[in-house]
Amino acid sequence: MTDLILIPGLWLDASSWEPILPALEAAGHRPHPVTLPGVGAPAEQSAHIRLADWIDAVVARIDDLDGPVVLVGHSGGGNVAYGAADRCVGKVARVVLVDTMPPASGASISEFPAVDGVVPFPGWDFFDEEDVYDIDAPTRERTAPRMKTVPAHVPTDELLLVDDARFTVPVTVLSGGHDEAALRELISQWPAWRDAFDAIESVEVVRLGTGHWPQFTRPEVLAQAIVAAVPS
Repeated sequence: MTDLILIPGLWLDASSWEPILPALEAAGHRPHPVTLPGVGAPAEQSAHIRLADWIDAVVARIDDLDGPVVLVGHSGGGNVAYGAADRCVGKVARVVLVDTMPPASGASISEFPAVDGVVPFPGWDFFDEEDVYDIDAPTRERTAPRMKTVPAHVPTDELLLVDDARFTVPVTVLSGGHDEAALRELISQWPAWRDAFDAIESVEVVRLGTGHWPQFTRPEVLAQAIVAAVPS
């Protein structure tokens, strides 16, 4: 039985993992979905929150659990997962990244328009077709109202990684549409990301055949892939 800390991407909270929780529990694991600080809060309550605070929140969850944990990070939550692994190398058995890559030190999640001092969900039409092609109209209508604002600084804060021992932590990349060869070709355009990827001692890439939000569109596929990635 393994403790899995499930870290959502931008605009999502712990409830975004609900579609896959039964399958993880049926496989004998203990999932711990988290809601990160300031998600859904107005600017007067969240303006002070930084990416480091999100990482601190995950590190606190790691410290609360006995034994090594597996960190699962979706999208921008991958930076949070990897930042926590950098802080807790001896306590993390594996990092599983859902449609994102192991970040280079100094990387940020991305930049999105801010409104009233927070970053709201920009709408499904904001994203590339390859990210949203499998989200049908009913799913868009059902999930869009659940999207929450995130603190303004979090998406653009730089992730500072300091412990080279992080490269000893095994990583599984659950890529929506790319196999390993395609993913390596893609990141070859960004040398810092390529070098960070190449430095990992044990890395596996699994193509899910989904868009960017498989927890909404193919939860059974995502759950099965996470279970397969967890060390036995």
